[in-house]
Amino acid sequence: MLEVADVPVSQSALLVIDAQESFKATARWERRNNRSFEANVAALIDAFRAGGLPIFYFLHSDPDPGFEVGSPYYRLMAFIAPRPDEPVIHKTTRNCFTSTNLQAMLLERDVRRLAITGIQMEQCCETTARIAADLGYAVDFVMDATLTFPIPHRQRPGSELAVEAIEERTRYALEGRFARVVGVQALVEEVRKGTGGRLERVG
Repeated sequence: MLEVADVPVSQSALLVIDAQESFKATARWERRNNRSFEANVAALIDAFRAGGLPIFYFLHSDPDPGFEVGSPYYRLMAFIAPRPDEPVIHKTTRNCFTSTNLQAMLLERDVRRLAITGIQMEQCCETTARIAADLGYAVDFVMDATLTFPIPHRQRPGSELAVEAIEERTRYALEGRFARVVGVQALVEEVRKGTGGRLERVG
């Protein structure tokens, strides 16, 4: 694994994974764990823009209600307004690499370090972090800029894995193995210091 300390933040890109209205079409939306998700992701978008660093947004499609490409919910959340130079990428896999041309776009921009944000923490976000590390990127997993829901147990109806347990497991599995787990404010400050960016909005 390439360590974050080995790659300057000026070679970073921000990945905003599946922050899409599709999740609001499901009953579980009210059970989400991170009510500061939108504000935290917005702060990172502002920091990366101010630093002149690349940002990529992803939309996930599959047959589930709200995730079909033709669904009115299949769009980025309202707080996100991509600029013309910020690609919106459509994917059909849990990770952001194998069903997209993300790798080529990162190489084109000389990106060697990735900040991972989005939905869901332990699925598309964690899977992307693992793949990115194996591909040779340094990875910042921004835990408080991810979001998830309780996971029902498939063999035990009525039983579920709580969001606190999901976060603990994700942190334990990634930290020092596939990524550095970091908070929004710490990364925003690193970007500011490492790029000389002037923030438009934080929080």
